[in-house]
Amino acid sequence: MPSTSPTALHFSPRILYLSQNPACVQQVLAGEQLPLAAAQPLRDDVSTDEITPIAILTHFDDALGHYPYSGFQAGGVFPIAAGALRGSGIEVVVAGKRYGKGSSREHSPMAEKLAGVRLVIAESFERIYRQNADNIGLITSTDLSLVPRIAAGEAIAWQELLAGRDALAAAILMQGGLLAFGRAHLANVAHVDSAAPPAPAPTTQPRTLFEKIVARHALPTAVTPAQPVAGDGAFVRADWRFIHEYYTGMAAHMLHASLGRPLPLNDPASILVFEDHTSYVQESPAHVRGGLVPNVHRMVQAQRSFAADYALHSYRTLTEDEALRDDGSNVAGISHAMMTERHALPGQLVVGTDSHTTHSGALGCVAFGVGTTDMANAFVTGAVRLTLPQSLRIVLDGALAPGVAAKDVVLHLLAQPLIRAGGGVGKLFEFCGTAVAQMGTDERATLTNMTAELGGFTGIVAPDAETVRFLRERRGIDFVLEDWMHSDPGADYAQTIHIDCAAVPAMVASPGDPGNGRPLASITAPLRIDIAYGGSCTAGKREDFVHYHQVLHWAAERGLKVAPGVQLFLQFGTTAVRDHCADAGYLDAFERVGARMLQPSCGACGNCGPGGSERADQVTVSAINRNFPGRGGPGSVWLASPATVAASAIAGELMSFEELRRRFSH
Repeated sequence: MPSTSPTALHFSPRILYLSQNPACVQQVLAGEQLPLAAAQPLRDDVSTDEITPIAILTHFDDALGHYPYSGFQAGGVFPIAAGALRGSGIEVVVAGKRYGKGSSREHSPMAEKLAGVRLVIAESFERIYRQNADNIGLITSTDLSLVPRIAAGEAIAWQELLAGRDALAAAILMQGGLLAFGRAHLANVAHVDSAAPPAPAPTTQPRTLFEKIVARHALPTAVTPAQPVAGDGAFVRADWRFIHEYYTGMAAHMLHASLGRPLPLNDPASILVFEDHTSYVQESPAHVRGGLVPNVHRMVQAQRSFAADYALHSYRTLTEDEALRDDGSNVAGISHAMMTERHALPGQLVVGTDSHTTHSGALGCVAFGVGTTDMANAFVTGAVRLTLPQSLRIVLDGALAPGVAAKDVVLHLLAQPLIRAGGGVGKLFEFCGTAVAQMGTDERATLTNMTAELGGFTGIVAPDAETVRFLRERRGIDFVLEDWMHSDPGADYAQTIHIDCAAVPAMVASPGDPGNGRPLASITAPLRIDIAYGGSCTAGKREDFVHYHQVLHWAAERGLKVAPGVQLFLQFGTTAVRDHCADAGYLDAFERVGARMLQPSCGACGNCGPGGSERADQVTVSAINRNFPGRGGPGSVWLASPATVAASAIAGELMSFEELRRRFSH
C-alpha cells in the first residue's frame, strides 16, 4: 500500500457514504466531496447480500470488482450501479452499525478491494465479514473520527487503524492477509492426531462447554497466546472442514496461484465438499435474467474438478429427474444439515464456508462459519483462525404454547432490544433451560442455526439424553456422553438472558431484516401473499415437516387446497428428510393441497431456485432464516415458522394455524 511512511497510510479524500439518503450516495458517485454530517443518518445493517447479491457469486476472480454495492438499497432505490466504484478513486467507504451481516461470502470484501476500496469504516461489524476482510488485507475500523481527517488529506497511522483489534488480527493485516501470514508463521504448526487429541492442561477455573472444546482443539503457535481469553486470536484444529460450490473455485484459484500444483492438503479425509446451492438454478429468475446459468455450471465444474484432483469426499444435490431415478443410494442435502445428520459429534469442532455452519451446535459441538481464505489456509495448514468470543447464556424456560416452535422463539429473541442493538454480535450463544430440554435436536438446530441472524459467533446446546437418542435413531451411533461435556457452575458469561417461552406467541419478521420480529396477532389487517416457501437448512428438517404435515393434512381432510393465486413450495433439507416423509405417508397430504415438492437444496433461501419472487409487488411468507433486501427476489419476504407458512398458503394471507382452524372450523 502506498504511504507517506512505513507506519502511516494516505487514502483518497473522496469518501463513499452508505447513507439512508440515496441522493448523498449519488452525489459522491458524481464526484462531489461531502462531509460526514451531510450524509447522516448512515445505513445500518448493510448485508453481504447487498454488497454482492447472490447472482454475483458466480464470479470468483477480478470480475468481482465490477459489482460491489450493486444490491445496496437506500430510500427504496438502488443508487450504486455495477461498475460505479472501479476507477472512481474511492478508497474509503463509511456506514453505520452491523456492517456485513448475513452470509459468510468473502466475495463481498473481495469485490470491495478489487474495486479499489482499501478501508471500510463502520460503527460496528459482523464477525465473519470483518475476519474475511482481515484475511485479504482490507482494513476495517470503527473509528468514525478518522473520516474528517482522511477527507482533509491527513495520513493515518497503522496503530490508529488497528486500534481495538486483537494482536493476531493486527499481525495478519500487517502481513497483507492470511495466506501470506500462514506461509510465514504456520508452516510448522504441530499436527495433532484427530483420533486421539491430547487432553487440555488441567485447570480449576470454571469453564463453559465452548471453552472446553476449544481448549481440546487449540494449536500452539509462536504468534498466539498459550492460554487465550475472550478477545484474543487463536488457531484451532477442526475435526471437519467443509466447503460448497460458491467458495471452492475461489479457494482453489487462490491456493494454486500461491502454492502451485499439486497442493499439500492437510488431512484430506476430514475435508467434505458439497453441492447444495445450485441444483435449481435454471429456475432462478435472478440467474436466468442475468444470463448467469452458464457461469454457475462452470463454478460447479470447478468444484468437481478440485474434488476429483484431490480425492475429496463429495456430496451432490439431485435434480428432479435424477431423484426419479434414485434407487436410494444417492445421499444429498444442504451442507450444514448433512453435517448434523451424518458427521458432527458432541465435543467436536466443525468449520464450513457458510454462516449457518452453526447448525451443528445443536449436537454439543463448536461449529462456525468461515470465509474462503480461512478455509483455503485451513486446507493446507490444518489451522483455523478464530477470535475467542464472550459468551451469552440464553435461558429458555417454560413450555411452548401449542403451535409455537423454535423458529418463533428465535424471532422473539431477535426482536429483543439487546439483540437489535448488536449485543449478540460476535458472541457465543449457549442455549439452556427447561424449554430447550424439551426440544428435539431438529428444533435445537433451529436455535443454533439462526445464531447467524443473532449476530453471534456460534450457538451451542450441551449434549444430553436427547442428543444420544438422535444419534442412535438417526445415525445408528451408540454415543456415550463424557463427564466434561457441559458448562461448569460458575463459568463466566458476559450476560444471561431469560426468556419465558410460555409467553412467546406465534411470530413473524417483517420484510428487510430478521430482527423485525413482531407477534403475528399484531397484524390486524389481512396481508395477501403470493408465495409460501417451506424449506432451507433452518426449516427443511424432519421436525419441520411434521409441522407442515400437521397443517396440510388438516387442510386436506377438509378438502382445502392452496389458495388461488398462491404457490406453495416445500423443499427437503436432505434426502434423509425426503425419505422419512415418504415412509411416514406425508407426501399424500402435500400433493392433495397442491404443494410443489422440491429436492434437497438451498434453493429459494439463497435466491437460486423456486420459491423466490419475480416481481417487486409479490409477497412471500417463508420459513427461511433471513429476509435481507433482495435475498428472496425483488418482492417482500415475511419470515415465519413452518406451521404459519403452511397455514398462510391455505388461507392466501398471513395467518397462524390456530386462526386457520377457527376460520374453517365449520
